[in-house]
Amino acid sequence: MLLRKFLLFLFLWPSMLFAQSFTISGKIVNKGSGSLIAGASVFLSNSSFGTTSTSEGTFTLNRLRPGQYTLVVTAVGYAEYNTTVMVNTDINDLRIELEQQPIILREVTISGSSRADWNRNYEMFKKDFIGTDANAKQCVVINPKVLDFTYRKSKQTLVASSDEFLVVENKALGYRVKFLLNAFSSDKIEGTISYQGKRLFEELPGNASQKKKWQAKRDEAYYGSAMHFFRSLYQNKLQQEGFEMRRLVRMTDPARPSAGYILKKLDQFNGTIRRDSFQYWYNIYQSPKYVNQKISSMPWFSNEVLREGPEPGLYVLTFPDYLYVIYKNREETEAFKDIYRPLDMPNYEVSVLTLFNNPPYTIFDSNGIVVGESPLMEGAWSKQRLSELLPVDYVPAQPFKSAK
Repeated sequence: MLLRKFLLFLFLWPSMLFAQSFTISGKIVNKGSGSLIAGASVFLSNSSFGTTSTSEGTFTLNRLRPGQYTLVVTAVGYAEYNTTVMVNTDINDLRIELEQQPIILREVTISGSSRADWNRNYEMFKKDFIGTDANAKQCVVINPKVLDFTYRKSKQTLVASSDEFLVVENKALGYRVKFLLNAFSSDKIEGTISYQGKRLFEELPGNASQKKKWQAKRDEAYYGSAMHFFRSLYQNKLQQEGFEMRRLVRMTDPARPSAGYILKKLDQFNGTIRRDSFQYWYNIYQSPKYVNQKISSMPWFSNEVLREGPEPGLYVLTFPDYLYVIYKNREETEAFKDIYRPLDMPNYEVSVLTLFNNPPYTIFDSNGIVVGESPLMEGAWSKQRLSELLPVDYVPAQPFKSAK
């Protein structure tokens, strides 16, 4: 009888953990004088949990889902404060000390060429950061001028940053996203996009009908996402949720020139009379990077790639070679030249994960969010931009339903 109860507890534990909620409360003061700071912005990065400190400098964040977060505090005239917190119990009586810093006015340069460059860079940034899908068309950047850009033509890299909140209203999902964009980089040669920053999700106002539409679009963005996958992985529900994992083995084509060299040749022959040369290098550019690709005949189970994390609520994902993730509830609408697809496999969405640590691993929490070095994501997950971004505390309104 005791054994049966224990086994039942192990089976229900992930769901029990998922349903718990906790509180963080504390006080914000000036580090030098000890005076109370009112009106400071307090939030858990990547979540919808946020508030401002009261006239007495106090704050409370309620109904927090378990997981590892970055607690961020910002106030005018003070340096940004952030710290990592593991939420698996109530955290009370925090004392957060902010350091004063001088307010630096942003330099404004006005000239025809610089304005044209900024506009060009901004259009590139919107495509790479916000996206180009149907949701992206309903995203409005409220304060684009807080962005600073640098474009390195020789390396075809766009770099962006901001020292203020970048505010984007996603009218497709019903969120106002406030983003402290510390660093953003889009590498056109390697085809990679990376960014660092903290973000807070706020609900847009809307009537009951509008909120119902937003909820449906949020569920659509959630199912099949990396967040959905990681949550299904640690709860051992991959098959029930429509996922399948396989081992992928592949090697880079040794005869293929580097991406930088290929793009250099395309730039050299573009617009010249040597159309044959341009077409030759374009065909090489369109060719796959990898050869001898093969996926395992048998799926991997969760316990083959999942390990206990360094503390409760954290999980370690580790695997050899590459992880090939199939999502069977949605068909792929885009052709990825570097994603291997067996001829006998239906046109399911596929994502490929590459780990970088040695030995290879990444750490994620119970919200399905990577908290260590993020793996490289190719395929379906590489398309996801701010237009489909959800807060880490998001829970779908409708349970998963298989399309099969």
